[in-house]
Amino acid sequence: MKKHEWPILIVSGQFHEMSDEGLRLKKLVEELEKVQYCNVMPSFTYKDAREIFISRADIGTVIIDWDLPDEEDSGDDMIAAELIETIRSRNKTIPILLLTDRLDMEAIPVDALKAINGYLWKTADTVKFLSGRINMYLTSYVKSVYPAFFGSLVKYSEEYKYAWHTPGHMGGEGFLRSPAGVALYKFFGENTLRSDLSISVPELGSLLDHEGVVGDAEKNSARAFGADYTYYLLNGTSNVNQVIWRSQVLKDDIAFVDRNCHKSLNYAMVITDAFPIYMITRRNKRGIIGPIRLSEFSQKTIKRKIKENNLIPEELKTNTPKMSTLTNSTYDGVCYNVVNIKKQLEQSVENLHFDEAWYAYARFHPIYKDHFGMADDKLEKQHPPIFCSHSTHKLLTAFSQSSMLHIKNGGTSKIIPHEFNESYMMHGSTSPQYSMIASLDVATKMMQDNGDIILNDIIIEAIQLRKKMVSIMEELKNKDKNDWFFGMWQPEEVVINGKRMRFENVDDEVLAKTQSVWTMSKENPWHGFEDMEDNYAMLDPIKLTFTTPGIDNNGVMAEEGIPASILSRYLIKKGIVCEKTDYYSFLLLNSLGTTKGKQGTLLAELFNFKTLYDNNTPMCEVFYKLTQTYPAHYKGIGLKDHCHSIHKYFKKFKILDSMQAGFQILPDQVMKPSEAYHAVVGKNVEYVELENMMGRIPAVMIVPYPPGIPIIMGGERLNEKTKPIFDYLKQLQDFENTFPGYESDLHGIERTKRDGKNWFKTLCIKE
Repeated sequence: MKKHEWPILIVSGQFHEMSDEGLRLKKLVEELEKVQYCNVMPSFTYKDAREIFISRADIGTVIIDWDLPDEEDSGDDMIAAELIETIRSRNKTIPILLLTDRLDMEAIPVDALKAINGYLWKTADTVKFLSGRINMYLTSYVKSVYPAFFGSLVKYSEEYKYAWHTPGHMGGEGFLRSPAGVALYKFFGENTLRSDLSISVPELGSLLDHEGVVGDAEKNSARAFGADYTYYLLNGTSNVNQVIWRSQVLKDDIAFVDRNCHKSLNYAMVITDAFPIYMITRRNKRGIIGPIRLSEFSQKTIKRKIKENNLIPEELKTNTPKMSTLTNSTYDGVCYNVVNIKKQLEQSVENLHFDEAWYAYARFHPIYKDHFGMADDKLEKQHPPIFCSHSTHKLLTAFSQSSMLHIKNGGTSKIIPHEFNESYMMHGSTSPQYSMIASLDVATKMMQDNGDIILNDIIIEAIQLRKKMVSIMEELKNKDKNDWFFGMWQPEEVVINGKRMRFENVDDEVLAKTQSVWTMSKENPWHGFEDMEDNYAMLDPIKLTFTTPGIDNNGVMAEEGIPASILSRYLIKKGIVCEKTDYYSFLLLNSLGTTKGKQGTLLAELFNFKTLYDNNTPMCEVFYKLTQTYPAHYKGIGLKDHCHSIHKYFKKFKILDSMQAGFQILPDQVMKPSEAYHAVVGKNVEYVELENMMGRIPAVMIVPYPPGIPIIMGGERLNEKTKPIFDYLKQLQDFENTFPGYESDLHGIERTKRDGKNWFKTLCIKE
């Protein structure tokens, strides 16, 4: 814990003065740097100090000269009290010390007095004493920055013990025996390798038993995230989902599953040997995934679906579903009002599971109130237990694959930790990566320290980017009504204090704090979802869905258009990677790591693409490799022509309508997903080409991206009822052969090359 890495910010105008105060300040800085081994960062105005503090999170202590002159020509119109307020609002624990005279005490307002930690008298105390006081505050603060587990890991690593246990590189020493190892050692650094420890280290507790400092860290995360119990898992949220299901679901139990769920939940059905019944996903005319209808959660609907299911034996149809699983938020950033959903599902299922992989931050900003699984609504007797899966590594700050599992007990049904831990032990490694545990510990403390401020910052930044996109479009249209730009999927008008206003005209902070702005409704149908329920779903402000020209919100396709896959291909070439690309939209995430530089680069490249498109720039200049690989298809045409040819193909064959129709069908279940998988393991399967698949039973799920939802599950029959599914898959195959280089991302589909074309095939049950 090196205190010199945490600079002391001293705000004063006396650094270059030859007065007594100036000389004492110079001596104080010298004493801090040379005797106390601290690092001093000077700032000459309150305004500069504010900018420094906002832009840096490594400041260790702030010393403010209360008597800093507020000269008009300095351009500093901020007084000390305002600076103190800014610092304390963004960091609740950093030491703030006032450098002042005893006589000035009466001039300091009460709010400032409450926010500071102490005083440094300019002339009354010796320089050595002042430096010692400052060092005391700094040292104490730096120690407090390290949460329980991470602090213990750092302490152990700095004790330089001789390790005679695993891992084999033993603190990095093993890598120094060969050039390749040295290269890795130099790249990752000694601290990373010294903290890669074994479960043999008792000081760091046991992840499998949830004891010691690691147990303390999990308990602290439970407090932070509003759970009764929290478990750290180090092999991703896919594994979190398996642990949850394995702990509650048995063979032949009934599960109520979001058809829009992650594939790990489909595999959870395989592992548990459950009977699935599905909730149908709603989508709009653009193809954007929306919220499942609230009526799907009703007791009446669930009972009807169980009754109509031909796979579930009659004697089991009266059983209550053991588990319900809902994806929150959806992959397009639609968040459910969990409190309202619980009122429906508590009547019909024994356990609620919210897969919130992309949504771990929701608890820490008021705009998401009631829209996350660990919501703080009153616990009622009839409430079932709630499980939440968090990919803490996705949109918080944990290392990749580091996830959390949160549990909230029901009103009468309680989760017994030592029983639940049997499922955890089944999936947890006996060789956990301690750096990953530390990253979960730190991600928690970051949210505890100033999560509300961090989230508010990124929400504001997302809003500013949303507004900028609107203003660019308006500016272009004002110059030429036929001009174009990319759009945003968001409300055009909102109601603030009863007044209807343009979205871009509302203050950023108001938009960031008003949930109703983002709540979907029938009265303001910008979202395109029919029959939207009141107070049911909202758009997450930081999930940015950009739209491309070619289709309107009613699904009407224009004569010209720009398929989003072409734009995302261009952006990838420029180092900008989209999270998800649909037919006429793409998703970007404005997360903790997003910077103004990223936003500026994105806008610049969107303009660059527009210029290339408007000029119909030759494809060889825009996509050289694509043109060289498939010259017969793309050589000699321009970017605009290329966009139009794919757009016209989509329009002619009504691709979006086909996708919509295919995903609204629930195929007939012939066998459970587990039985289909058993057929794969038992080699009772064969590859069947798409042309011959009608009437056959795929043994594996087929998942087209977009939208990333199983269009058919293993064990479901492809028959006349599911002809729209067959037709859509056939269209995807034909599209690939018409436009090579734009192969679809299809989980469960293999390709055979024949006659220069791709032919889809998949594993089917042998007949």
